[in-house]
Order: sequence, then structure tokens, then C-alpha cells
Amino acid sequence: MTQTASEPHKPRFSSIDAFRGFAIMTMVLANYLAGVEWIPAWLKHAPDVGLTVIDLVAPFFIFAIGLTYGISTRRRQQRDGSKAMTGHFVRRWLALIGIGAILSAAEMAVLYNNGDADWGVLQSIGVAGLLTLPMLFTPTWVRFLTAGGLLVVYQILLNNGWLYPVLSSSHGGIMGCLGWAGMLILTTALADIFHSTKVSRWWFALAALVVLLAGWGAAETPWALISKNRVSSSYVLVSTGISGLVFFVFYLLTDKAGWGARLLSWWGQNPLLLYIAHYFVLSIVVLPSAAGWYGQAPLWLVITQAVGLLVILSVFAWWLQKKHWIISI
Repeated sequence: MTQTASEPHKPRFSSIDAFRGFAIMTMVLANYLAGVEWIPAWLKHAPDVGLTVIDLVAPFFIFAIGLTYGISTRRRQQRDGSKAMTGHFVRRWLALIGIGAILSAAEMAVLYNNGDADWGVLQSIGVAGLLTLPMLFTPTWVRFLTAGGLLVVYQILLNNGWLYPVLSSSHGGIMGCLGWAGMLILTTALADIFHSTKVSRWWFALAALVVLLAGWGAAETPWALISKNRVSSSYVLVSTGISGLVFFVFYLLTDKAGWGARLLSWWGQNPLLLYIAHYFVLSIVVLPSAAGWYGQAPLWLVITQAVGLLVILSVFAWWLQKKHWIISI
């Protein structure tokens, strides 16, 4: 095994749980706001080329996964051996793909997406997790180069025949998973810098800034226009860089300044369960067909519904934390 900066048995960072909770909470809000017709465009996904704050939600969650993925695999390998570790994570990602398929089918059948949810974020994360697994025992610099090379290859394919099928599926479909895999591999490399005891964590922030600037530069060219729907290389780089900088702010506030962020941490301890649960709570809002109830709801009702959605899920997260139940696949 090649040792990297992310070694097992590192101390737990409050910032990781808080950032993961923040990612899930923003995903919940984004899914709610998607069906409100008068919500401004900058609070919804860009239709194609462009970048909105909502386009950063999925990268936040993938970044949270990447922060601990390498440590988790090496810890389990040390405890159970390579074969058991590999089997565990393969089953985990396949289960996530299956859960995502069920949720996508439910969206197509009863929610607001009108049949366009053939591929969901959980499937993208599951495939990205599978593709990233073999890379986790390579040196940090190898993963940086691999992520860069994968994004270049994917962008070339996107510009030469893949664009239509990628845009025909939500989250880029199965082909777009190459972009999401590039994001996760890149995140695990950045995580090595964060977890390293040999360098200041400010180097992590600097590395995230470099990734952001590289993506920004690519986005200024016609070759790699920024687009979440295309999972373009510029989008991957920009959103990964921003995710890293936002996480670093969480690190400064929680681990350095002592902010408890208990509510976000509760959410972050059971992210998958809360994400699944939010569909059931959201259905209370989405399914009734009364005029002015959801799609054309006035501002006061949108605020009430959004707050109610978060309160219900926050109480659920608190209850899980109180029971010391952490449910994962």
C-alpha cells in the first residue's frame, strides 16, 4: 500500500460533520425551491451554460464525501483486510445507485419533475465512488494528475458526440459520471493536504483556490463552457474549488474558533437518511393540487413551507442524534 497524507486514525473534525450537514440542508432547500415558479433563476439550476448557487449544492456533498473517503478505506483495510474493504465499498456504492434509482422513479411518477428525473444525484455519486475506489491507494500527486487527465478526456468526448446524450439526462446521466468521478478523485487529493500533519492547512485553502482559478480560466474558453448539466471540466474545477474554500471557512469557524454548529452536525451525522426522509416530507407540499399552494405560492407561504420542512427534518436529525443512531450503508 502506498501511504499518502490521509492516514488512518486521524482526529474527527467538527467542520466535516457541519459541512456535510450544510450540504444536505442546501440540497433539501434546492429541491423545494425547484418547484416554485416565481423563484429567480439564480436560485435554480442554470438551464445549460452558466453557474448558479444551486449548481454548487451537489459538489458540496461530493466534497464532503471526499474529505473522509480515503481515511475510511484505509482504516477499514487495516482492520478487515483489502478484500473485505473492497467488498464493503463496492456494496455501499451499488446500494446508493439502487436507492437513487428508486427515488428517481418516484420523482418521475409523483413529484414535480414531469418525467425528466431518469438519473439522479445519488446514482452519479455511486458511480463516482466506484470509479474513485481504485485510486485511493495511490499518492496524492497521482490523483491530481488522474483527475486532470480524466476531465480532459471527458471534455474531449463531450465536445465530440457526447453532448446530446449528456444533456438528455439529468446530472449528465451515466456518461456524466466521468465528470463527477473526476470531482471526487480531485477532492480526495485535496483532502490529503487538509489531513496532512506536515503542512499548514492554509496550503489546502491555497490548493482549492488554484483549482477554482484553473476552472475559471477554462470556463473563459469556448472549449469548456461552464455547465452543471454537462458536468463540464470547468464546472468540476470551479465547483470543487469553491467547495474547498467554503469548507475551509467551516473549519476556521468550528475547529479553530469553537463554533458548535450543533444543528448542522446533527444533519451531517445521518445525511443519506435525511435526504431520503426529505422526499416524504416534501411530498406533503408537492402532491396537493390546490391553486396557490406550492407552484404559485406567495412569498409568506413559501417561507412557511421551507421553514416547516427544515424544522421537521431537524427534529428528526436531533432525535437520531439523541438515540445515538447513525445509519449508513
